[in-house]
Amino acid sequence: MENPGARTTCCGSMRDFFTSAKFLIYMGHALSTWGDRMWNFAVAVFLVELYGNSLLLTAVYGLVVAGSVLLLGAIIGDWVDRNPRLKVAQTSLLVQNSCVILCGILLMVVFQFKEQLVNLYSGWILTICYILVITIANIANLASTATSITIQRDWVVVVAGQDSSNLADMNATVRIIDQLTNILAPMLVGQIMSFGSPFIGCGFISGWNLCSMCLEYALLWSVYQKTPALAVKGGQKEQQQELKPLGPQKELENGQSPEESSQPLMNEASVVTKPDSPKERGCWYQVSEPLRTLKFGWVAYYNQDIFFAGMSLSFLYMTVLGFDCITTGYAYMQGLNGSVLSLLMGASAVFGICGTVAFTWVRKKCGLIRTGFISGMAQLTCLMMCVASVFTPGSPFDLSVSPFEDIYTHLSYISVSLLFAGVIAARVGLWSFDLTVTQLIQENVVESERGVINGVQNSMNYLLDLLHFIMVILAPNQEAFGLLVLISVSFVAMGHAMYFRFAFKSMGARLFVCFSPEQKVEKVETPDSLSLPTTV
Repeated sequence: MENPGARTTCCGSMRDFFTSAKFLIYMGHALSTWGDRMWNFAVAVFLVELYGNSLLLTAVYGLVVAGSVLLLGAIIGDWVDRNPRLKVAQTSLLVQNSCVILCGILLMVVFQFKEQLVNLYSGWILTICYILVITIANIANLASTATSITIQRDWVVVVAGQDSSNLADMNATVRIIDQLTNILAPMLVGQIMSFGSPFIGCGFISGWNLCSMCLEYALLWSVYQKTPALAVKGGQKEQQQELKPLGPQKELENGQSPEESSQPLMNEASVVTKPDSPKERGCWYQVSEPLRTLKFGWVAYYNQDIFFAGMSLSFLYMTVLGFDCITTGYAYMQGLNGSVLSLLMGASAVFGICGTVAFTWVRKKCGLIRTGFISGMAQLTCLMMCVASVFTPGSPFDLSVSPFEDIYTHLSYISVSLLFAGVIAARVGLWSFDLTVTQLIQENVVESERGVINGVQNSMNYLLDLLHFIMVILAPNQEAFGLLVLISVSFVAMGHAMYFRFAFKSMGARLFVCFSPEQKVEKVETPDSLSLPTTV
């Protein structure tokens, strides 16, 4: 006989979960990510369509976006740190969605009147429209970066509280949402554009972002109301106060002697001194503030105990072994069609989800730092299949002429099969490693510097991503793709070597004992320490 009390308790627990701050964050992130994935997929197609099936506008857009985040990542993160959480989240949300809506409307106008615009003022009006589209889309991407830092790197930490396991579960859930939307959102907008037109696709995305913006705004407000800790920002910088210096200068202001606070690195590279008098706070001071903020952000990032862990993640972006336009283009050259590629992308997402699930299980069994080490070894092991693909039959890298052409014709898919098998299998280790570094940054960066450190981390990621595009530009032919694979695996190996340095320094020989207790990374204040103070 069913127990009514148990059923009531179960219903109450489900109701509490679906109204909790944790679930509301998931909902808001799903809506935000869905809109981002649709727009990121569609804008590239729109730009190709506008410029006569050429990749020129798409390449310019990618370069502008990557360069902007590279230069402004620290400044965006510092803005996140300086302002109240709700204000930052609401502002970035409104700017991001408004820019996408405006860009969508502008694209609709261009698609509708393109023939007239081509003949108007020798095409200058159309060129101005292209510039406006790329500029507005870039602003939307910068606002999206601010939203990501705010929600995924800060709000999630506060909502999870002091529970490391809870934080790991939330990070994994957020990443699963990313993977699912990365598959489903482009499929939806792609079908709309295929059966309709780019004009209809622009209208759909603009309408979606308008509705989504209102709902996301309400969800943010609900999360903020349900989590009082979000209203308190530890060590928050004052609005009128200039950027404070790092540890030694702060100690000096608190009355500590110069001998006690002398650290050559801090004195020469990281200290941002205050002006001696109000007269020095003139026009030049205001103009140079972004530069000082940029310098502060990069110095603060370098001074973190988890610096090498963050750098290791950035090095994984210097690779052609992912499902971007370069790898898919190479696959097309090797004879794979769009249907096969879509299946491979789906398999990649499934393995990525397996990686997020594996992360939570391995972290509970082996601890966070060891999880990164194990994930890195798993990724490198799988990428050995990609290395093998360079030297197997069918690889363009094999330039020898063989008399057994018919045999090689039948074996032509061995190389590309090994390549994609390695890329897909490596997603398990890749996403588990990504979650490890993300949580290390969340747990070991002081709250008042969380935004600027994550901003610099994004800049480093984009920098290495830019380098991988430059590498492809220097060696664009398919015969050189094998060389790009070897370089990519080398950078991944260097990244994991950096992580090993961090992990071994943190744990010593205990790193190799998988089920021993793990201690949290501690900030040790010594004269040679590169760590930041716990408060600013």
